Amino acid sequence: MNGLDIKEFLDQDQKKDLLRLLTAGSVDDGKSTLIGRLLFDSKKLYEDRLTALHRDSKRIGHAGDDIDYALLLDGLKAEREQGITIDVAYQYFSTEKRKFIIADTPGHEQYTRNMITGGSTANLAILLVDARKGIITQTKRHTFLVSLLGIRHIVLAVNKMDLVDYKQEVFDSIISDYKDFITQLDVPDVTFIPLSALKGDNVVEPTQKMSWYHGKSMLEFLETVHVGSDRNFEDFRFPVQYVVRPDLKYRGFSGAVASGIIRKGDKIKVLPSGKTSQVKSITTYDGDLDYAFPPQSISLTLEDEIDISRGNMLVHPDNQPHASRHFESMLVWMDEKPMDPYTHFYIKHNTHGSKAKIDQIRYKVDVNTLNHQEVDHFELNEIGRVIITTVEPLFFDAYKVNHQTGSFVLIDPVTHNTVAVGMILDKQDSNLLPTRITEDQKQKIAGGHSLITKEFREKQYGQKGATIWITGLHGSGKNELAFLLEKHLIESGAKIVLLDGKSMRSGLSRELDHSLPDRAENLRRVAHIVKVLNDQGILCICSFTSPDKNLRQQVSEIIGPERFHTIYMDADLNYCREHVDDDLYERFDANEAKNIPGLDISYDIPENPILKLKPQHNAENVEKVLQYLLKKKIFPLG
Repeated sequence: MNGLDIKEFLDQDQKKDLLRLLTAGSVDDGKSTLIGRLLFDSKKLYEDRLTALHRDSKRIGHAGDDIDYALLLDGLKAEREQGITIDVAYQYFSTEKRKFIIADTPGHEQYTRNMITGGSTANLAILLVDARKGIITQTKRHTFLVSLLGIRHIVLAVNKMDLVDYKQEVFDSIISDYKDFITQLDVPDVTFIPLSALKGDNVVEPTQKMSWYHGKSMLEFLETVHVGSDRNFEDFRFPVQYVVRPDLKYRGFSGAVASGIIRKGDKIKVLPSGKTSQVKSITTYDGDLDYAFPPQSISLTLEDEIDISRGNMLVHPDNQPHASRHFESMLVWMDEKPMDPYTHFYIKHNTHGSKAKIDQIRYKVDVNTLNHQEVDHFELNEIGRVIITTVEPLFFDAYKVNHQTGSFVLIDPVTHNTVAVGMILDKQDSNLLPTRITEDQKQKIAGGHSLITKEFREKQYGQKGATIWITGLHGSGKNELAFLLEKHLIESGAKIVLLDGKSMRSGLSRELDHSLPDRAENLRRVAHIVKVLNDQGILCICSFTSPDKNLRQQVSEIIGPERFHTIYMDADLNYCREHVDDDLYERFDANEAKNIPGLDISYDIPENPILKLKPQHNAENVEKVLQYLLKKKIFPLG
């Protein structure tokens, strides 16, 4: 072959259509064998692979005296040992008419996410059925997953026909059963092919052993099936990936055409700004084009200087996607860690990213029976229908209309793992959102009751609303403990509010003195403030002398006894006189102050404090309080 022949061959190969397909089936249905047979019989294997295949078939094969074609695909050691497919195996080959990328996906339920990954870009799915077993639960599950992925073409390959003597009635019975099932799903094109992957019947060449079958062989069908119209050429969507500015004269917007066709001179609209312009040029690596279509990667220049950045979308002004923060979606959970419904995820949609939360799980789908189940979270490989709300609006179409703009992934904000993939069903009417105001909620609002549950707040904050009430004589070290404790808790991520006598009396209780009635009023006000804060899930640290046990009891009842935790600072009067930070005791001695606890009014020592602490050890005291909070599952929430 001379240089010109090689160039001509490469040019022709470049122009070939590409078909992406996946294979799926139950264990030992023959997926890997079928693909291996396609490669072998179409003579697309190099000599070294053929030699290795013959050698490995004798050494570790599972096909007896025959060649084990599955070994061409089962590349992992664990796969070869078990004779099953575990990971997604991709295989590329081409014929005179077409190029192929095949994803051989595992059939086990625990590998659902692998099948979703392998089928995410597929145009066609080959589902294998063992002719001896017929349509089984896994066949139905794989069909559901294929329909979920929006794959429009299914080939039901009834394999191992050689083991049922190539009987037509067996094939016809399987077809009938499958047609009864698939009417529940949205799959527009289904083809049925009887074959024997091991023997090569109807794989590449038609067989005389099934003269009653008048359809195409598997390879002939794959070479001729029309998938070009599966792409959306109607709705132009161009998510901007990069802004290209090599010099002052050129400003282009690069990315892949997600759908539709764009031509020079077309009017375009930029989302979300809404600004419009005209296409000045369409540039590719190979030069300028008059028009572009998916999945071409291009750079567009515009007639006008418009502020456009990564994540923006260019569309035709008279054909725009939905723009909304709320949408309904089918979600496939792909993380080993179960879903936390309170997590705010990062959503990746085309080139745009935003924060998102799962507002509601409508139901989980039992992929084996298609029944709907009520759940409050998803586990690995589970699939369900959800409502999602994003911080910023997304520009999307329904997945069945446009796979590119109708799909997204959710990313864990801490681990950065991709935890789920989603297929958007439609935008969600705000009147149907779980955040809408219902009649029951209206009544709660009218009664001054929050719409947020205590459990939700605890989960969000990682703590319980509670009050640490530190009491002791003036100068007993209670303020020092309170402020040290506040510092440690905030540094650990707690949501804290600290209240002490000085802060209250310099503001809310400014007009009150230290008489017994005014002391009672001051503490009453403190109690009601703290109750509201605890109701909001906030931890409160309160440092007040509060000498009267009856007043402390009233405060406890207002806040809630289960949330009220008393700490007693055990310091005698002599210690307090020496360590007080003002002249209160001196003014009392000079008859300039009165109503001083421990002097002219009594101080009631708490009978059952959670902790009785000495101020000389406040550094250690902080650790004791933290251990108490941990033990009681107040913070961090246990």
